[in-house]
Amino acid sequence: MDEDLPMITTVTQKNMVTIPAEVGRKLGIRPGWKLDWQPVEGRDEILVRVIPDRGERARRLLGAGRKFSPNRDALVAERTAEG
Repeated sequence: MDEDLPMITTVTQKNMVTIPAEVGRKLGIRPGWKLDWQPVEGRDEILVRVIPDRGERARRLLGAGRKFSPNRDALVAERTAEG
C-alpha cells in the first residue's frame, strides 16, 4: 500500500464503513473476519486490528508447535515401538 494514497471512507447512517479494496486485499480480509476497533487515548484516531475467522487462525497455527518439539518424530516412533 502506498502511504501517500488517501483511503477515506464515509460512515453511513447505520455506523457502517466500507474497507477500501486495496486495504482488504493487502491484509487478506475476507467475509466473516472481524475487526477490533480501539480508540487511541487522547487522539482522534482508531486502531483497527484484523481478527481472522477460526479456520484461518487454525491454518496459521498449523505446525507452529514443531519448534517446541524438534524430536517429535523420533519420540512418536519410539512410543509406537513400545506398543
